[in-house]
Amino acid sequence: MKKIRVLVVDDSVVIRRLLTDILNDDPEIEVAGIASNGRLALAKLPQINPDLVTLDIEMPELDGLATLSELRKTYPKLPVIMFSTLTSRGATATLDALARGATDYVTKPANVGSVTAGVQCVKDQLLPKIKALCPLKRPATPAVSRVGLPAETARVQVARSRRTYDILAIGSSTGGPQALGNVLKALPATLPVPVVIVQHMPPIFTKHLAARLNQDSPLTIHEAAGGETLQPGQVYIAPGDHHMELRRDGVAVKTILHQGPPENSCRPAVDVLFRSVADVYGAGSLAVVLTGMGQDGMRGGEHIAHGGGTIIAQDEPSSVVWGMPRAVAEAGLANQVLPLNSIAGEVVRLTSLGRRLFETTSPTTASVFGNVNRVVAAGIPATTGQM
Repeated sequence: MKKIRVLVVDDSVVIRRLLTDILNDDPEIEVAGIASNGRLALAKLPQINPDLVTLDIEMPELDGLATLSELRKTYPKLPVIMFSTLTSRGATATLDALARGATDYVTKPANVGSVTAGVQCVKDQLLPKIKALCPLKRPATPAVSRVGLPAETARVQVARSRRTYDILAIGSSTGGPQALGNVLKALPATLPVPVVIVQHMPPIFTKHLAARLNQDSPLTIHEAAGGETLQPGQVYIAPGDHHMELRRDGVAVKTILHQGPPENSCRPAVDVLFRSVADVYGAGSLAVVLTGMGQDGMRGGEHIAHGGGTIIAQDEPSSVVWGMPRAVAEAGLANQVLPLNSIAGEVVRLTSLGRRLFETTSPTTASVFGNVNRVVAAGIPATTGQM
């Protein structure tokens, strides 16, 4: 059976040996070559033609960021996984790498009590990512523009097309930072709903991600601190190692952070957020599932769909890994499966559609709708019943 061929690039002999042992122990993977710095790696690429590269960020002669920039000139689609430290500096460098075209990253174990635990930590992160990015056998999937819904759910969608959405909830993982940047920078500052996000990332990284996304988006983007009252046009990202939920507090809705058990091996988990969104907003829920490994978001998506909410999934061609959106689509939960570049426009259309429809109806109805708009603008969720 053909194996996934990996080029390991790291200046540390210890790390090169550790990665070589881990990868060669897996029957589906083999180390095609090693390099101690970026210049050697670039020279070896045409010789060994790997399926994937693991690339350390901090190296002498030519560091990981410079190596990545050079590599992308000739190999624009070769999967590259960065090896990063779980520090503020490492988070900044990792986000720089993702912006330059890195596919994903793995954090080096820190303060691990034993070598065995350190090896297991790397295994748990690295092997699933390599296999997701380089599948040996990829079943054909038909192109999907809209996933059919059960008749009952479809009727709910038609019935609620003349009301407003009150929240936008987004879940993402592998490839998510780039995808989130694409969506958030295209949303207007006047977006009439708050946005809540779970991106699978460790502590420290989510704070830097929020700051970076905030630089390029008309919206105001924060790492959630817990206890914030949701406001339209504000974006709240769940911090690493904490689940984020929403809770109604009188007329307001607030963020709640906790360290409950991981779900889908993730904390934060999209399922946790989506369930709470469905509980609070019901049919006023609009959810988006972006690129990512696994199926986090599917179970929470069931709650949103059953509550009459709407789900958009990113399509396969524009996803780095079509795992999470695929799970939602194949479960029949997605109302639309769209290319990444079309998602922001659809969000804007959906969140403003009800307002436009009601503003063009009778004066009485328009007056009622105006009251709803004022409530939403004040950060108070409108009723989730059919209007």
